Amino acid sequence: MENTITGEKIKLIDLEAQHQVIQEEVWAAMRDVIENSAFILGRHVKEFEDGFAGFCNARFATGVASGTDALILVLRALGIGPGDEVVTVPNTAFPTAEAITLSGARVVFADISPETLNIDPGAAEKKITKKTRAIMPVHLYGQPVEMEELKELCQSYNLLLIEDAAQAHGAEYKGQRVGTLGDAACFSFYPAKNLGAYGDGGAVVTNDERIADKVRMLRNHGRHEKYCHEIEGYNSRLDALQAAILSVKLKYLDGWNEKRRQHAQYYDKLLSSVKNVITTKVLDKAKPVYHLYVIRIRDRDLLRKKLKEENIDTGIHYPIPLHLQPALAYLGQGKGSFPMAEEAASTVLSLPLYPEMTKEQIETVVAAVKQHVK
Repeated sequence: MENTITGEKIKLIDLEAQHQVIQEEVWAAMRDVIENSAFILGRHVKEFEDGFAGFCNARFATGVASGTDALILVLRALGIGPGDEVVTVPNTAFPTAEAITLSGARVVFADISPETLNIDPGAAEKKITKKTRAIMPVHLYGQPVEMEELKELCQSYNLLLIEDAAQAHGAEYKGQRVGTLGDAACFSFYPAKNLGAYGDGGAVVTNDERIADKVRMLRNHGRHEKYCHEIEGYNSRLDALQAAILSVKLKYLDGWNEKRRQHAQYYDKLLSSVKNVITTKVLDKAKPVYHLYVIRIRDRDLLRKKLKEENIDTGIHYPIPLHLQPALAYLGQGKGSFPMAEEAASTVLSLPLYPEMTKEQIETVVAAVKQHVK
């Protein structure tokens, strides 16, 4: 089947299309930073932090150099380190586990719900030991986790609750935006995210002033004032150029997220009658932001090959569960340790989705899927 819309490739994500809409505002924001030589922290970072905290309905947002650093700094700010354990999922990007191990703690995996692909609270509870200090759920693909059960779990066992919200900017659970559902939350502004910088960037969001203050110190060599270092920290400041760009894009984020939801609902409608294709369940309490639109299919690799032949981009998020990554082999968890996560890794396929997509492009993708799914 040939792409009958334009003959051009349908991209998994089209950052160029987004830039065309906002380029004049972005150039003006970048010019302001450069002409004032205001490159490190300062007004532009503070303005973005205030704006993003407001967006999340949180008290504090602290800009850092990347989403990975956000995870590392918040773990250290919470005092998590050697001898501690943190429970998370194996079906996520490597930095989730990497941050835990770099803090000195031990990563402990819990399996996922087969419907939502997010952490299974029941599986998480079974992993709690006397060494457990925190649970770190991942709002995967922009789908909010079942946070009510996790909060009750953390309260029962006196655990910290840290949201990995790297893919969930603006997602809601029971009317409350992610980022404010636990003790702290970590966001990534990697370019492909719903709110993406033009390079790396991240933020820690919290309602706890003590956590925010500690992260602010840690990101800037352990200091509040120049030359006075109260603790040993890091060089992990959000660049002012990136902050200025993010402030421009933040104004559009709610609208972009709504378009993503509309596109996802149209995909759901068109794919509802396709046998052997499983779409992701959305919790009744949740309002997702669809960082990715993911289906599951047994012959995933064959379908991906066929779509590529028709100039349709797809992605796999993520093909290797973290417990099977060579870097984490020392955990001693082989195949079969987490059946649901392993099943997802072998069947998930991300279809093209971005705000500027047209209904015709979605129809073209679905027609191609229908042709090749038996």
